[in-house]
Amino acid sequence: MRDSKKSSNFAVVYNQSRILSLAEVIEQSGIVYFPELRGYDHFGQDFVYPYIVLMLCLRGSARAKYDLREVELKRNELAFVMPGHILCPLECTEDFAYALCVVSPKMFEDLKFQTFSHDYKKFNYSPCCSLTDEQAQQLRDFVRMLMLIVDRTEEELPHRRQAMLAQLAIGYEFLNFFRREQDKHLASGRFYDLYNRFCELVVQHYRESKEIKFYADLLHLTPKYFSKVIKQTTNGMSPGEWIEQYVVAQAKRLIESHPTTSLKEIAYMLGFQEPSAFHRYFKRVTGITALEYRSSI
Repeated sequence: MRDSKKSSNFAVVYNQSRILSLAEVIEQSGIVYFPELRGYDHFGQDFVYPYIVLMLCLRGSARAKYDLREVELKRNELAFVMPGHILCPLECTEDFAYALCVVSPKMFEDLKFQTFSHDYKKFNYSPCCSLTDEQAQQLRDFVRMLMLIVDRTEEELPHRRQAMLAQLAIGYEFLNFFRREQDKHLASGRFYDLYNRFCELVVQHYRESKEIKFYADLLHLTPKYFSKVIKQTTNGMSPGEWIEQYVVAQAKRLIESHPTTSLKEIAYMLGFQEPSAFHRYFKRVTGITALEYRSSI
């Protein structure tokens, strides 16, 4: 397994020198597709993407953490990473290769309004699913058809965006069909459900509050019992540590993707009322200052 070497192909997607141009392409087109990429980059680092990221393993295998829970990706397995959640690559085999599809936040919101209602949240609970050879090929064929629409101009296809949304909605229905057996057996239980609700609440409210009591109140729990639930579900990590890791992952994403934005502005973007509070927070969690982190990129 690879756990230290960087992958040149993964850097094409997420390397700091490319991320702004990639973001611009995603916003302009709504969807970006890479038929085959190889390897991982930045092992052991937390990433919080503002996009929907779908990764289909073509060969080899990889391990990662999704919202601090370990997942493994093998051939014909699909990972569905929701916006605002933490992904941390751990290791991959030398032959690891995957297809990658990235959907913009605006496209995702329009699609939710059109089709999703509430059931998309199940991908937060269980982000990976196994496909058969036939299903994996059907999924790739579907995405290729989708990209035929994406690559057309508004002049060529006057209803291009509506066609993209319609094709995505069809693809989502097929994805639900592919994983219907898995969905019957999603892990259940009060602790597991509370943990997933906590993760979702942090994604929604981390700018508003970084305090344990705030989230315990939203879940109608005492802070003591809330801490017990999260520690038991995460093998010892407290809710405060989880929130810190999430906020720092968001901070690193903003620092990397906004190289000309001042750290003061980034502090306000993260919900800190005073930049000095952000600097103390970042150093306490990471051991280095935000300025040192920016200089190391």
